[in-house]
Amino acid sequence: MTRMVGLRGLVPNVIRRNYAIKFGIALLVLGLSVGLVGFVGTALIQDNVEERTNEDYGTLAAQEAEKLETWNENNELTVDMLSRSAAVASGDRDRIRSAISSRILELPVGATAIHYVNVSDGTVVASTNDDAVGTALADVDEPWAATASSPSGSVTVSSPYEGSLGEVSLPLIAYTKQVHDDPGHAVVYTVNLHAYAVNLQSSTRSGVSMVVDGNDRVMADEYNGELLAAYDRNGPLERARSGGPTNPGTMTMTASGLLSSDAYPLPTNENAVVGYAQVRNTDWVVLVHTPESDAYGFVQQVRDFGLYATLAGVLLVGIVGAVLGRNTAVAIDRLTAKTEQMEDGDLDVDLTTHRIDNVGRLYDGFDNMRRSLKQTLTEAESARESAEAARERTERVNEHLERKAGEYSRVMEAVADGDLTARMNGESENEAMTEIAVAFNDMIANLERTTAEVKAFAGDVATASEEVTASSEEVRSASLQVTESVQEISDGADRQNENLQSVNEEMNDLSTTTEEIAASSNQVADIAERTAEAGRQGREAAETAIAGMNEIEAESDEAVSEIERLEAEIEQVDELLEFITDLAKETNMLALNANIEASRGAGGGGEGDDGFAVVAQEVKELAAETKTAAEEIEERLDDIQAQTQNAVDVVHGTRARVTTNRDAVEEAVDALEEIADYTEETNVGVQEISAASEQQAASTDQTVSMVDEVATISEETSAEAENVAAAAEEQTTALTEVSQSASTLAEQAGHLSAALDQFETTAAGDASDGSPTATDGEWEDAVGDGTENLGGGAEDTADGVEPRGADGGERRDTDAR
Repeated sequence: MTRMVGLRGLVPNVIRRNYAIKFGIALLVLGLSVGLVGFVGTALIQDNVEERTNEDYGTLAAQEAEKLETWNENNELTVDMLSRSAAVASGDRDRIRSAISSRILELPVGATAIHYVNVSDGTVVASTNDDAVGTALADVDEPWAATASSPSGSVTVSSPYEGSLGEVSLPLIAYTKQVHDDPGHAVVYTVNLHAYAVNLQSSTRSGVSMVVDGNDRVMADEYNGELLAAYDRNGPLERARSGGPTNPGTMTMTASGLLSSDAYPLPTNENAVVGYAQVRNTDWVVLVHTPESDAYGFVQQVRDFGLYATLAGVLLVGIVGAVLGRNTAVAIDRLTAKTEQMEDGDLDVDLTTHRIDNVGRLYDGFDNMRRSLKQTLTEAESARESAEAARERTERVNEHLERKAGEYSRVMEAVADGDLTARMNGESENEAMTEIAVAFNDMIANLERTTAEVKAFAGDVATASEEVTASSEEVRSASLQVTESVQEISDGADRQNENLQSVNEEMNDLSTTTEEIAASSNQVADIAERTAEAGRQGREAAETAIAGMNEIEAESDEAVSEIERLEAEIEQVDELLEFITDLAKETNMLALNANIEASRGAGGGGEGDDGFAVVAQEVKELAAETKTAAEEIEERLDDIQAQTQNAVDVVHGTRARVTTNRDAVEEAVDALEEIADYTEETNVGVQEISAASEQQAASTDQTVSMVDEVATISEETSAEAENVAAAAEEQTTALTEVSQSASTLAEQAGHLSAALDQFETTAAGDASDGSPTATDGEWEDAVGDGTENLGGGAEDTADGVEPRGADGGERRDTDAR
């Protein structure tokens, strides 16, 4: 915030006071910002597009280099295959000539010639060009002659050279390879570069693509214009060879020298964008030339569009800002003029507007403020007039209060000097002052009456004090006699307490012994009761066992009955099996008869006889199976009968043992019942002993309690006797102090009367003139209060504190009254 204030101080006041100027400056800054952003954005876009364009041309050169690399590798592969072919390896001249003549026709366009060279004698032994056969290598004025004289196991590529095909001169290149496993012979393959040049492509019609060899000569271009001419611009060649095959690039240079030749369509009045890339495994460089206008044409369009858009944006911002700024500035200037009128005191100014935006709300706010200010001023004027009237009234009241305060002050000074007859004038314009005067007058009247009463009371106190002194002497003598009697009673109570303590200890021992006997009896009773309970439980368990045995015996009888019924059913099943066996035998006989009948009818050859024989055979088989099953069932039934008989024997034996055991259990039940009866009788006797012991223990406890109670009462009696003796002694001492205090009180009453005589009171305050007098009861209360105060005065005297004396009596009497 402090920094913002400091920056505002740097702005001239002319600008700070004029909204239109400030808005214009802000609008100018906004327009410049928009323009700057537009120009910078356009420049960034231009740089980005140029960078992408350069990458595209570098990529185009790299693509052409890859195609040239593929073409070169294909040529190397061709000469290598020729050097490894069977015909060339045979060494037969005719066969080799026939093979290479056929092969040249199969190769792509551009293959010029194939030569088979005898390295030993340096002659061309066979060739697709008849004129070259028998020619000595020394007479061949072409670069491949040198490489053919000393071939190697790898392919050797010659530099581009100008050769002739008939009467036509062409740029050529030769590939040489030693015959496989025959260092005395080599194969040479020549290729026409002009045939490859037609494959080169440029990005535009005005551009040109070319290949430059290691000697910086144009070995191929798409126009075949300046073949084998020196490329006189070293910049792109150096960059391509220093970057290597994997780093293509782009640069801009002037289209002069070789590039300005009429053979190429490049314009000479502008720069050319050159994309370069080195061919892998060679020192050749592919160059793609494009006029700058064609290469960056889109970039120019983007830049022009960005500039136009920026100018349009700045112009639009200026127009919109000017319109808005003018309307806002006019409205603010108008509002400023209205507020200046309000500042001059014109609160009736018109602040209405048709605008409903922020400026309109600002007008409404100022209008509300104007109305509120006008109303506030009206209310302030009324409040000022009311305050003036109140001030005048306050001044009058203050003057009256000062006057009455002076009068009241003089009356209070007279009262302070001892004149209790002085009174305030209660007539006043102020109600509070009237109430003060009435209250003060009532207070002084009460004080006057009290002073007169205290004077009379002081005399009465002196007389009563003398009487109290005489009475206290008599009471003190009686108190001494009481003290001696109480002391004798206390000694007797102590002796009685000691005897009761001894009795209490003996009774406690007897109670403990009785309780132990009762506890032992209870234990024996509990054991007897548990024994009886165990006998009852054993009897119940035996009865339950007998009932279970009866049930087992009944179930055994039922099981025997069921087994016997099962044996009857098994016998019936056995009979049924015999019937089935007989039936199976009869069926078998029928089947045998059927077979016999079938055999008799077989001589006739009838089909029905065959069917009858089949059925008879199936019946026979079924009868056999039925017989087998019946035999198996019979065997299983025999097993079941044997197991059933065993079960019957076991059940009978079990029932016999159950009967024997039931008799034994019944005898045990009888014995348990007899034991339970004896245990019940024992339990009853023990319970009676336990009850008697508990009753005796309870009686003993009651006796012990009574002895304890008597001992306690004896202790309390002894203690109370001692307390009474001590109280009697304290009473005697107190009576002595009372006697002394009464004497002192008489003296203090005399001093009080002398002190009260200095106050001036009216005759109405005296008791002889009809003032309130005390009744006998009231005087007794007064005397009692005075005696109490006298005692307090004596204690204070003993402690070295100034005695209150009659002052205390005065206050007590005043309170009581």
